[in-house]
Amino acid sequence: MAFGKGNHLHLIDGSAFIFRAYHALPPLTRKSDGLPVGAVAGFCNLLWGELTHARKEAPTHIAVIFDAGSKTFRNEIYPAYKANRPELPEDLRPQFAFTRAATRAFNVPCIEVEGYEADDIIATLSRRATEAGGTVTIISSDKDLMQLVGDGVDMLDPMKNKRIGLDEVFEKFGVAPNRVVDVQSLAGDSVDNVPGAPGIGLKTAALLIQEYGDLDTLLARAGEIKQPKRREALVENAEQIRISRRLVQLEANMPLEVALDTLELKDPEPEVVMGFLNEMEFRTLTKRVAERLKIEAPTLEEAKGMHVQGAHEAAPVAVQLPFDHGAYECIRDMAALERWIARIDAVGHVAVDTETTSLDEMRAELVGISLCVDAGKAAYIPLGHKQGGGDLFGSTALVESQIELEAALAALKPVLEDPSVLKIGQNMKYDWKIFARHGVRISPFDDTMLMSYAMHAGLNGHGMDALSEQYLGHPPIPIKSLLGSGKSQITFDRVAIDDAVKYAAEDADVTLRLWELFKPQLHRAQVTTVYETLERPLVPVLAEMEMAGIEVDKAVLSRMSNAFAQKLAQYEDEIQEIAGEKFNVGSPKQLGEVLFDRMGVPGGEKGKTGAYATGADILEDITTLEDSQPKAARLAAKVLDWRQISKLKSTYTDALQEAINPETGRVHTSYSIAGANTGRLASTDPNLQNIPVRTEEGRRIREAFVAPKGKVLVSLDYSQIELRILAHVADIPALQQAFRDGIDIHAMTASEMFNVPLDQMTSDIRRKAKAINFGVIYGISGFGLARNLRIPRAEAQGFIDRYFERFPGIKEYMAETVKFAQANGFVQTLFGRKIHTPEINAKGPGAGFAKRAAINAPIQGTAADVIRRAMIRMPAAIADLPARMLLQVHDELLFEVEAGAEPALIAAAKATMEGANLPAVDLKVPLTVEAGTGRNWAEAH
Repeated sequence: MAFGKGNHLHLIDGSAFIFRAYHALPPLTRKSDGLPVGAVAGFCNLLWGELTHARKEAPTHIAVIFDAGSKTFRNEIYPAYKANRPELPEDLRPQFAFTRAATRAFNVPCIEVEGYEADDIIATLSRRATEAGGTVTIISSDKDLMQLVGDGVDMLDPMKNKRIGLDEVFEKFGVAPNRVVDVQSLAGDSVDNVPGAPGIGLKTAALLIQEYGDLDTLLARAGEIKQPKRREALVENAEQIRISRRLVQLEANMPLEVALDTLELKDPEPEVVMGFLNEMEFRTLTKRVAERLKIEAPTLEEAKGMHVQGAHEAAPVAVQLPFDHGAYECIRDMAALERWIARIDAVGHVAVDTETTSLDEMRAELVGISLCVDAGKAAYIPLGHKQGGGDLFGSTALVESQIELEAALAALKPVLEDPSVLKIGQNMKYDWKIFARHGVRISPFDDTMLMSYAMHAGLNGHGMDALSEQYLGHPPIPIKSLLGSGKSQITFDRVAIDDAVKYAAEDADVTLRLWELFKPQLHRAQVTTVYETLERPLVPVLAEMEMAGIEVDKAVLSRMSNAFAQKLAQYEDEIQEIAGEKFNVGSPKQLGEVLFDRMGVPGGEKGKTGAYATGADILEDITTLEDSQPKAARLAAKVLDWRQISKLKSTYTDALQEAINPETGRVHTSYSIAGANTGRLASTDPNLQNIPVRTEEGRRIREAFVAPKGKVLVSLDYSQIELRILAHVADIPALQQAFRDGIDIHAMTASEMFNVPLDQMTSDIRRKAKAINFGVIYGISGFGLARNLRIPRAEAQGFIDRYFERFPGIKEYMAETVKFAQANGFVQTLFGRKIHTPEINAKGPGAGFAKRAAINAPIQGTAADVIRRAMIRMPAAIADLPARMLLQVHDELLFEVEAGAEPALIAAAKATMEGANLPAVDLKVPLTVEAGTGRNWAEAH
């Protein structure tokens, strides 16, 4: 039937609605796999409302309109259009595809056109429908669509169920719909990056259009405006305003091969819509649709439950128990604790968490322990709460009715060490160390943080609060609400016990619920082996290393600080001499003025504060201008040197002195297992992994890390492990053979690329090849290599091009890896670790970075997995030796061993590290480890 008079078309702005649903509704995840589906649920409920004539004016025709991509014809008019829009939330991105699938499943036309926005399609269909004699309701609250209201077109805000007609448009813009574009052209739009006229907002724009009638008349008579600022804004920005009009004016005549008759409202096909709803696990909506279609709803087993994260239309199969803080128990006597221990023994698992006075596990005092065996049923054991609750300087006397710390630990120790009882923690390494300092070695255990990391690396954070909000829909009590902040902040032992019970027991409750959700998902996500062999076993290994710490000579650091201070003063004199004037070298603003204003370096860019940007990347670029700007190039290089020394002084030689534990005389770093997406460990408090080793000053800092009397430090370092893995995964025969033959890989690469025989190799050529070898792993560009080598960009790009010509397999590996990531949303290491790549299909400036990260992740991740496997095996390998592992720094392990036992340690550790890939992965190149010994770390390395 032809569309015409009496027909009513509903156009659903799908792209805008999914954002509204995402932000307005509580989050949901699909229980079977944790997939976020909250916005999809809201979208489906809207669609079902439209199909069942939930509105007063039922549609005869319907369509859902989407944006096909982020780039449209408007970007050709104004490249910055929508350029400042934030990245999509990670849990929203995967839901877009499901909204399109939902539209098709409900038998509703789904329309999108490349190069145009959804709003343009809506404008075109609205025009056609009204010209044919029909009426249109646009299901959206988007202000940009309000220019279409009138002449048979209205809007409906689906979230508020509010009609938008002529009056509502006038209330919003101060003009009728036919002048909305004029007002928007003047006011601009910061969200979409429409420039408009500076200083003119919506109200002023409306007043001007009301006075002058339309935009063209206003611009033609702008010189008549009495207010100088308004007159100046209009006269000087007339062209910008006209461009803005082209951006906000919807294209109602776009090419669109869609006939209105094909949009006729139809019932869903039962089998199709039931299949989709079952897949999404929307039980309540499934039942409602089944009743409407007069078919049998699926059984509970057929429609597996959704894990609820908030109460709304899409209800779960098994409703999550509410978090009832009043139901948590406070364990104040041994009888109550014994009842809990009996329950733990009977069930065979317990979520456990500790509350302490500090995040520094080596200095923290244990204040209390929380337990949870069943969701919703948790308890807190106060052990060290003191009188004078909120007063930091209150009494040191303990609050009455608390179990004595030693007695509670003595009672808990058997169950916490019982091999038949699983202990469940969130970031268990922290609690493991707290208990270990009190003589309790927790085993066995699960860690929800590491489960999330194994499944979701690259998708979201893995802290408890974030996981609770994302997967349970529950924001836990913030610690700041108990401790305060700033000078008035207290420690947990000063928190009132009643408040502590709610906070601490909730932590254990959340942890148990996350475990119940995550544990069955590991297998479905195919990361059980990763979790069981690479994540969980590493916890006690790292905990023992962190507790051991490493001795640091404070006097050496003090002397270095003084030497660095003198070096800084020398650099400042040299910098100011080059500049020909005195200025504060540490001031980016003053440095920018010297470089760009007075020395005339081209390309300076000012930020919002009006100061020039002078970051390291910019200074590196300036160092390459030796031919055209020799003084500026020397000054930039010297400032980089000054900043390096300044950072070494503040971050290491000064800060490390404060980091020495007064009880042990050692520095105890903390390793983050889930800190990097690729599996590399991160070191914090203090960070010992970023000590520079390429400069003499950086290497000297390692001299302060020493062995105690009678002992020696031993360093074992994988040789070029990432290049070896690249040779394997990219299958480069020349590189593989070179590694097997023990040839200098950088010299061999240089020989291949530059046709220089090995016996004629110079250090400069080898240095360039080394920079390219390692740069390629990280997807370096000609621009980046030019910075590293401080050579012209064209020359650097030539090196890279020649490299790929010599080793074409690397280019093929890169292309295949990106293709795999784009198709699957993740890449994998050789050991099965998944690194998700949510931005891999993005367009714009971030696209290149996402591809480089995807290319590098399997290589860096595999190297990280290898050293993890070595560390996990190491305690058993050196158990009979008077030695212990102290530090892991990227590809290096550092040990402390009794003098005389170095050869035995090196033999055992070297064998363990070189065979760490086996039997899981048989590399085509050997792993080799270089060893060194010394009285300090610098000597050993």
